[in-house]
Amino acid sequence: MKKTNKIQKTIIIAGFVLIAIISFWGFKNGDDFKIAKSLDIYFSLFRDVNVYYVDETDPEKMVETSINAMLESLDPYTVYIPESELDEFAFMTTGQYGGIGALIRNKDKKPIIAQPYKGFPADKAGLKAGDIILEIDGVSTNDIQIDKISEKLKGVPKTKVKLVVERPWTNEKFDKEIVREEIKITSIPYYGVVEPGVGYICVTKFTPDVSKELKDALRELKTEHQITSLIIDMRGNPGGLLIEAPKICNIFVEKGQEIVSTKGKIEKWDQVYQTTELPFDTEIPLVILVNRASASAAEIVAGAMQDLDRAVILGQRTYGKGLVQTTVPLSYNSQLKVTTAKYYIPSGRCIQARDYAHRNEDGSVGYIPDSLISEFSTKNGRKVYDGGGIIPDIKMDPEEVSPITISLITESVLFDFATKFVYKNQNIPSVDDFEITDDLYNDFVDFALEQNFSYQTQSEKELEELEKIVKREKYFDRAKDELEQLKNKLANNKEKDLQSFKTEIKEFLRDEIIGRYYYEEGQLKASIKDDKQIFKAVEILKNKDVYSSILKGEYIDQSSDVKDLSMNIINKEEKAKEKNNDDYFNSFDSY
Repeated sequence: MKKTNKIQKTIIIAGFVLIAIISFWGFKNGDDFKIAKSLDIYFSLFRDVNVYYVDETDPEKMVETSINAMLESLDPYTVYIPESELDEFAFMTTGQYGGIGALIRNKDKKPIIAQPYKGFPADKAGLKAGDIILEIDGVSTNDIQIDKISEKLKGVPKTKVKLVVERPWTNEKFDKEIVREEIKITSIPYYGVVEPGVGYICVTKFTPDVSKELKDALRELKTEHQITSLIIDMRGNPGGLLIEAPKICNIFVEKGQEIVSTKGKIEKWDQVYQTTELPFDTEIPLVILVNRASASAAEIVAGAMQDLDRAVILGQRTYGKGLVQTTVPLSYNSQLKVTTAKYYIPSGRCIQARDYAHRNEDGSVGYIPDSLISEFSTKNGRKVYDGGGIIPDIKMDPEEVSPITISLITESVLFDFATKFVYKNQNIPSVDDFEITDDLYNDFVDFALEQNFSYQTQSEKELEELEKIVKREKYFDRAKDELEQLKNKLANNKEKDLQSFKTEIKEFLRDEIIGRYYYEEGQLKASIKDDKQIFKAVEILKNKDVYSSILKGEYIDQSSDVKDLSMNIINKEEKAKEKNNDDYFNSFDSY
C-alpha cells in the first residue's frame, strides 16, 4: 500500500512536470524542440528514479533540489523562494516582518537572544541578550534548528507567543507571553555629529523609504547641529531596493539627472532612473565610506556620486554587483527571483566584477579579465573603470584584527562577559562617558582565561603548512628539531596576547557592553570614536583645497591601486569569502 501511494504521488508530481512541458511549448520558436526534449527527459528520469530507486525518496524535495541546482548554474542571485521562506525574503528586502523583534542565534546548541531591537516586543517584555529560549508555545527547543525557531517566533501581528526563558548567571527561569508586532528595522540605525560642523549618517541597507530617512536625518543635523559637511557610511551595506538609490542621490543632485539605467535581454527591463524632485542640498561637501561588502544599490549611489563628481569616495574597492533581480510569482505561493538586467551608472560603466556567463573549466567563477575592462570619465574628466566594483578616490585598507580578538568574538567570550556584566550592573554612564577601565579589563582577562577558546596565528598556520611540505619532500627528519623550536617560539600565549592586544580588545569589549544598554545606535556611536576611516574623512572635509582637488582629479592618492582592475589578485581570506558573499547578497537588489 505504501509503495502504491508513493507511485501515485510520484505520478502526480511528474504530471505537473508534464504540464510544464506543454506550457513551455511555443515559448521561443528556435528553442521549441530543445526545451520539449529536455523536459521530456527530465520527466522520464524523475518518474523512474522515484519508482525504482532502492530506498524511499522524497519527490517534492528532489524537485526543489533540482530547481536549486539548475539556478545555481546561472548566478547566485537567481533563486527559487518557496512559500515557507517568503517571510524571510520580505524581511531582507523591506526590513519588515511580524514577530517579537529580536535577533536569535545558536550558542552551545541552544537558541539565545543575541540582540533585542529597541522598543519592540522582546525588548518591552524585558528579554535581554544572552537569554536562553527553552520552550516556544509549550514545545521544547531542544534539537530544533535555529531557522525553525525563528519561524516559530514570527507570525501575524497581534498574535501571542508563549516562551519559557532561562537567564544565564542567575539560573532564573520564567514565562513570557509576548504579543507579536509588525517589525520594521530602520535602515539608518545611527546619525550624529563626529566633530563640530561634520555630520555622520550610517546607512545599512536599502529598504523602502531609506531616502526619506536619510533626508530627515540630514535636515535634523543641519537644523539642530549646523553641520556644514557630511559623511555617509555605506560600509557593509549589501543594497536592497534599486529604486531608492536615485532617490538618495536626488537629495544632493539636481532634478533630471540620470543616476542609473538597466539593460536586459527583454526590452521591458530597459529603464532609465533619473532624479525627479528638487534637491535638498547640492552644495554640502560629502564623503561616502565603502568597503568590500558594499554592494549593488550602495554601489549605485557611490558610483553615481563619483561619476557626477558630487562626493569623495573613501575606503576599499566595493563588491562589484551590477546585476538586477526581478521577483516573478510562481504557483503555490512560491516565487522566482531572477536576474533580468545589468545596471549602468552615469559614466556608462557597469560595475559587475564576476563573470558568471563564462566559467572556468572547473566550474568556478572568474573575474572580468583586464582585456574587457574599459576606461570611462566622470563629469570633470577623471578616469574611472568598469568591471570591478567602485574604486575609491581615496583608498584605505581595512584595519587588521588580531587572531585572539577574532576568537574572543566568534567564540562568544566577549558576548558572555558582557552578559555577566549586565546582571551585575543595572546602569552604566552615557555612551560618551563609558570606558573600559584597567580594573574592568583585568576582570575580563581573568574571565577569558577560564574559558575554553582557541586561535591560531598566521605564523602558526604558515609553519603548519611548511611542515606538511617538508614531510612531503621527505626532509622532515633533517629539519625536525628546528621546526619544533620554531613552533615553540611561535606558539600563542593567551595571557600574553590578552595584554599585547589590550587596546584593540578593549574597543570591542566597550562596544559589546554599550550595546546591551544603548542598543545598536549606542554601539555605532561608540565605534566611530576609533574609526580611522572616519578620521580621514573628517580630515578631507575640513580641508577645502584637498576636497576640491580630489573632485577635479588634481589630487594623487599614493595608496590607490587602479592598475589591478580585474581584482584577480586578492588575498586567500578574500577568496574564501567569495561564496559566502554571493550567498549573502542573493536576497538583495530588486525593482
